[in-house]
Amino acid sequence: MPADALSSALLPAGLHDVLPSEAAHEAAAVERLLAEFAAQGYRRVDPPLVEFEENLLSGPGAAMSKQTFRLMDPHSQRMMAVRADITPQIARIATTRLKNEARPLRLCYAGQVLRVKGSQLRPERQFTQVGVELIGALEAEADAEVVLLAVQALTAIGVPHLSVDLCVPTMVSRICAGLGLGEEEIRELRAALDRKDAAAVAAVGGPAAALLESLMTASGPADRAMQALAALPLPEGAEKDRRRLTETLALLRAAMPGLTVTVDLVEHRGFEYQTGLSFTLFSRAAGELGQGGRYRAGAQGEARGDGKGDGRGEPATGFTLYMDTLLRAVPAAKAPGRVYVPHGTSWESARKLRAEGWVTVAGLAPVADAAAEAGRLHCGHWLADGDVRTVG
Repeated sequence: MPADALSSALLPAGLHDVLPSEAAHEAAAVERLLAEFAAQGYRRVDPPLVEFEENLLSGPGAAMSKQTFRLMDPHSQRMMAVRADITPQIARIATTRLKNEARPLRLCYAGQVLRVKGSQLRPERQFTQVGVELIGALEAEADAEVVLLAVQALTAIGVPHLSVDLCVPTMVSRICAGLGLGEEEIRELRAALDRKDAAAVAAVGGPAAALLESLMTASGPADRAMQALAALPLPEGAEKDRRRLTETLALLRAAMPGLTVTVDLVEHRGFEYQTGLSFTLFSRAAGELGQGGRYRAGAQGEARGDGKGDGRGEPATGFTLYMDTLLRAVPAAKAPGRVYVPHGTSWESARKLRAEGWVTVAGLAPVADAAAEAGRLHCGHWLADGDVRTVG
């Protein structure tokens, strides 16, 4: 390939062209996921790729500030931002355009996002998000519904070896606050817990050290983790988190007894705007597939998390699936057969083939060898004298 052609094909790090087979695979998977969501009452919305900066980065969107591209709108002379996450947009729609709709409000979406940089787990900076948001419900049943819907939808499109990791990212802060630790101490503890550094937790944890170490060691398979958690003396604020985790796990067990569930009692990374029970979806075939959890739709800043209407947004929960990762675990659907329709074939003949499930590729000019032309155009079949014949 000439140097100038190579230069024109070069893309920035973390961005890539999605070529026909991969694009078809993703489109089919997205369509099937949205059909699963719709079957449980979730209605699709489609927010814009770019919004005014102050709207996109308020409430839950503030957590994505460092990952957001910004640009000046030449029309309004106001700063705009390219979405790095769709959830804040759904929250905006729910609390503005759909504020008078009956609650709980069930919405779903699919669309592209763009981020300033990738991560070790996800080097891509542009990818498709698909997900749901359940807004206006406080009950544990709402938490269980979104987890079960995610698992059901992923199973329906063929993702194998699914597991769910539950966490309550607010629990550590509530334990520390209940035991009298200050903000700086809580930050240091958070960093130590993120590293799973027991020595650092013991060194800076003060009165919370022993309890937090117990939470770390208890994390793992759900039944074992919950048995250990039930025996721990928690401050009143954290007790609410324990109760919600217990209730939700019971609902998951009742609905899907065979689902693999783990519990991480100190996880926080990636859940910065969550205000209660949260979860990560995994497959042994591809790793992390998506995340979800509780937040406040339309909230400005961190909500109290006490389950009361405090004027700081509606209670909400939902999940987001990452299609770039998910597709590695989903078998591609068998493509329909492609048949070459030679030049001069009537439109009605080609239409009948499509009605039978074929993909037709029309010849635009006469050729000497229709079978060879079919092979050149990646068709496994060609039409001759009204019959579909196999190439080769």
